[in-house]
Amino acid sequence: MLQVSLDFRDEVDELCAFLEVLKPEDWNRETGFMQWTPWDVIGHLHYFDLVSLVALEGEEVFQQERRALFSAIGAGRTNRELARERFGDLDAMGLREKWRDTAHSLAEALGQSDPKRRLPWFGPDMGVQMFTTARYMETWAHGQEIYDLAGAKRNDTDRIENIATIGMKTFGWTFVNRKLEIPGPPPYVRLVAPSGAIWEWNDPSETECVRGDAVDFCHVVTQGRNIADTGLEVAGPVATQWMAIAQCFAGGPVDPPKPGTRG
Repeated sequence: MLQVSLDFRDEVDELCAFLEVLKPEDWNRETGFMQWTPWDVIGHLHYFDLVSLVALEGEEVFQQERRALFSAIGAGRTNRELARERFGDLDAMGLREKWRDTAHSLAEALGQSDPKRRLPWFGPDMGVQMFTTARYMETWAHGQEIYDLAGAKRNDTDRIENIATIGMKTFGWTFVNRKLEIPGPPPYVRLVAPSGAIWEWNDPSETECVRGDAVDFCHVVTQGRNIADTGLEVAGPVATQWMAIAQCFAGGPVDPPKPGTRG
């Protein structure tokens, strides 16, 4: 089994357990993300976990899913609406159980796949390792919206190294996606993991660097927090520009939340 597939499954289980503390009315309260409710968040994760299982069937089958989604988005329908249309007959607990079961099946299937295999998606194809990491990242990032709504502190683990890694790998993508020139080489990044371990990327530098808590860094690259609402230390024009717009997820360019609105 790929380690990241085990991490993905464990992240699903942790979020699923946390959902049990929500009151029935909480499922219809708006989070800080696009006015989505917890029901919308889990519906979205469930929708794309199902789509991911289709991707595992290969390009010929997946292209039908791709065309259908692009057609729906082109017609003005949102991801939120698509999930509501597909799962709207499920109550909160029914949706939670179906999402967990589907996510477990996906984690198992990805974990047993050839790591060198390429999987089709809505952008460029991805290797199994990166594809699984992306599903882990989506689960963690969207789950945070529900923790924020509940005012609950999350007990993060070193599993988030998956997100920090994808955050580093998408340094160039952040600029290319906005049709901006990449301003220079990636800065030195030094993060303190939840366990206290030190994670480092690129050559040490005092003039171009990002230092601080790994959880803060993951919040910034997934756009769950504005850089101003973290304790990260940022030095240099390249690092500063990157942290202001960092985006480790696919799709068109998205701006981070305004200072003070998340967290």
